Amino acid sequence: MKNVDIVILSNAVGEVVTWVRPVVKTLGQKLDLSSVRISVVLSPCPNSTGTEAAIAESYPEVDRVQGAEDFFPFLLWGKTAANWEWHKQGIVIFLGGDQFYTLVIGKRLGYKTIVYAEWDARWYRYLDAFAVMNSNVMAKVPAAYHHKCTVVGDLIADVVLEVKSAPESNDQSPIVGFLPGSKPAKLMQGVPLTMAIADAIHQTNPAIKFIIPVAPTLDLSTLVKYADPQFNPLNHTFDGVSGKLITVENQPYLVTNCGTKIQLITQFPAYEFLVQCQLCITTVGANTAELGALAIPAIVLLPTQQLDAMRSWDGIPGILANLPSVGTNFAKLINWFILRQNKLFAWPNIWAKTEIMPEIVGQIAPKNIAEITLDFLANPTKLQRMHSLLLQNRGNDGAAQKIVEIILQQLAKL
Repeated sequence: MKNVDIVILSNAVGEVVTWVRPVVKTLGQKLDLSSVRISVVLSPCPNSTGTEAAIAESYPEVDRVQGAEDFFPFLLWGKTAANWEWHKQGIVIFLGGDQFYTLVIGKRLGYKTIVYAEWDARWYRYLDAFAVMNSNVMAKVPAAYHHKCTVVGDLIADVVLEVKSAPESNDQSPIVGFLPGSKPAKLMQGVPLTMAIADAIHQTNPAIKFIIPVAPTLDLSTLVKYADPQFNPLNHTFDGVSGKLITVENQPYLVTNCGTKIQLITQFPAYEFLVQCQLCITTVGANTAELGALAIPAIVLLPTQQLDAMRSWDGIPGILANLPSVGTNFAKLINWFILRQNKLFAWPNIWAKTEIMPEIVGQIAPKNIAEITLDFLANPTKLQRMHSLLLQNRGNDGAAQKIVEIILQQLAKL
C-alpha cells in the first residue's frame, strides 16, 4: 500500500483531543506511515477555542492540518489554503462536525468514507462505512444498511482508560463536580445556581470539596462575571448569592459571599479531575454523554427560572431558537413545549430509555438539590448502583482499535 491519503474531518477541541488523538495514535501503531499521509481538516464550530489546529499539529502521526477558517473554500471548491495536492487513493474519516461534509469531500476527492457515529448515523445510503458507538445507534439505521455498520464502542472510554491509569490523589475528601454550561444563557442561571447549591451543601458538610471544569471556550473573567449580581440579575433569584475570583498557589477558585470555595479546573479535558468526583451536578448537553462514558454518577438539572437558556436543539427548533432578536421568544416557546413532553434529556438516559441519572425539571430550589446530593453522598450504595448502570450503558472501550480495523478493511479495497 503506497501513496494513500487519510483525511480526518473534525471540529472542536473536545473531538480533536478525545476522538482524533486515539485514532491517529492507533493508526501510527498499525500502519507504515511512510506510505500513508494523514491530514486533519477542521470545520467551524460554536464550541471551537481556536487552539484545535495547534493541538492536531502536535500529534506526531499527523502530516498536515488546515484550520477551520479555511474550511468552506475547501468544501465548496476543493481548494485548501496551502494548495495541498492529493493522492489518487484515500479515505475520508468523520471525527467531528457535520456528517454531510464527509459525503461531499469524499465524493470530491473520490475517496472511501467512514463515519464515527456517536449518536446518529446519517447519509447511510451514500457513505461506505460507519463505526457506531453502540447498538442503539445501529437500531436507527434501516436493516438494509446494517452491513455498513460496526459497533466499536466509545472513543471517550479509551481516554478514560488512560486517565484511570494515573495515580490517584491522597486526599479522600468527598468531591462534587459542577458543570453549569459554557454559553451565556446557561451560565446566567447555572453559575448562581451552582454557588447556591454549594453554599447549602457546605453549611451541612464543610468537608465536601467542589470543582467546576471550565469549558475551553470560556475564560475565568467571563465565568466570574455571572457570579456578580450587578452583572447577572438571576443571582437575586438564587438566594442573592454572589462570588469572586481568588487565586491560591496559582490555583483559581470561585469563592461565594458565604465563603464556599469552588476550585476552577482549566485543564481540558478535565477527566482526571472528574473521575475523582463522587457525584456531579450538570446541565443538559454533551457533558452528560461524557459523564456517562466516565461512569460518574450525576444529577441533571433543567431549571425553568430562565426558559430561554436551552438553545442547542437539533434541526429547525435549534435554528429558530438562535435567530437574532426573535430567538429568545422562540427559545422560551420551544423549551416550554419540550419540557411538557416528559422526555428524557441526559444522553445516558436516552440511550438506556430510562432514567439512570436523575433529571430534575422546574423552578429548582438550591436547598432541595443540596439535600438530594447529601443523601447520595451518605448512601454509597445508591452511587454505586448509578455507576454500575452507567458502565453497563456506555460504549465499550477499544473503539480506536476497531475504527482502525475498519480503516484497514477499506484500504484493502482500494
